[in-house]
Amino acid sequence: MTTAPASELAVVQGPLDWDEFAARYWDQRPVLIKGVRPAPYELGEVFATAVLSTRPPSPYLMPPNAQFAVGRFQQSEPAGWFPCAEDGSFDGYRRRLDTELAAFSKETRYALTVHAFHAFHAGQWERQRAFFEPLWERTGLPLSGAITTLFHGNYEHTPVGVHKDRFATFLFALEGRKRMRFWRERPWTAPVTTVLDYQPYLASSFTAEPEPGDLLYWPADYYHVGESVDGGSATSVNVGVPREAHRAVYDVDDLLLGKTSDAMVDPDAGLVRLPAATAPLSVPGPPADGALPEALEQTLRVFQEYRDPDRMRDRVTAVSLRNLTASGLCPAPPPEPPRPLDDATAVLARTRVLHAPAGGALLCAANGHVTRTALTPQQLDPLLHRLAARPPVPVGELLAALPPAAREDARRLLEELETFRALTRGQGLSGLRRVLPVHKL
Repeated sequence: MTTAPASELAVVQGPLDWDEFAARYWDQRPVLIKGVRPAPYELGEVFATAVLSTRPPSPYLMPPNAQFAVGRFQQSEPAGWFPCAEDGSFDGYRRRLDTELAAFSKETRYALTVHAFHAFHAGQWERQRAFFEPLWERTGLPLSGAITTLFHGNYEHTPVGVHKDRFATFLFALEGRKRMRFWRERPWTAPVTTVLDYQPYLASSFTAEPEPGDLLYWPADYYHVGESVDGGSATSVNVGVPREAHRAVYDVDDLLLGKTSDAMVDPDAGLVRLPAATAPLSVPGPPADGALPEALEQTLRVFQEYRDPDRMRDRVTAVSLRNLTASGLCPAPPPEPPRPLDDATAVLARTRVLHAPAGGALLCAANGHVTRTALTPQQLDPLLHRLAARPPVPVGELLAALPPAAREDARRLLEELETFRALTRGQGLSGLRRVLPVHKL
């Protein structure tokens, strides 16, 4: 790609060159890359994912991974604010909101924000993972995982105002015009972390206006705010890569509690944390029996399962396998419903499979999901290598190469790998992705 004259914001024409990106822009300066192809997102699919990811758990509870603001005010109940299948598209959703907002208040500006967006659509997740894998090869896999957020609306500016994240951010513009405004240094001196009314600081800012199909990147140390252009609505998907202020508590949460699509928002929001003690910590005096105060007992019970070093090591292995096979995009979309595999069904690997010993067995992982198998490495390795080689092979032929006692374990493993989307059946090979190699951890 060709670089424009040096300025605070670099503007380059695609295609995206990851070597040049890593050398010139990664952690260094913002860059607007025009016409990135292929992109991991398609507008219609993004709308369908927005519908899936914003279903309220009840008429009175907001989806835990979504927010909706009218003007500067975050809404506390769903009240029909979120997209639905009947809208048909973001255009239809926008038209419905125009009518409903006019009846609700004089304010017609709105902001829809959906966190953990990659966890709600398997195909979109796979394309996003494939898009970023060349970057991880050059910069390393994100330690605590990347976050994915949908932004849609005609809001005057980002509801939180000017702020700085701990994430380097990739913004994929999908629809409409959106202006991103940046400051190299914090423009205010007041002891606050965000500013809503930032007009006094405009002179020291610079802007970028990505168009649909463009990719905008900025490092984590830039203060920024998103703005609408001429009051129109815009849609984008942002991918944040943690670069600053990493806290060990994020990894402890991940290790002890795991991640779910509901929890995988900006970790600073704290939707998943070690449970707070409900009992008071202070007591009138030391208990007669020498027991700890109930508040401390509650906290210790969280760690009880992990006092065994072997069990803790197995847990670390499982988390590592999950993160590696998800390419940092955790949580992965949930597994598909299981289907039986008979001997005549031909199967082929469609992504990499990792395995590692744990607890006297083997952990086997693909696409961000982990399972346990009783197969030995001497049985598992040939099985996985045969799966990764064309042409597709019937299940019965795969099992025939194993000792009789191991065949049903192998069948169950194949069925579970299919739910992880790690296998494809022989009749569905026309759209097969590049098959990745099998690895041991």
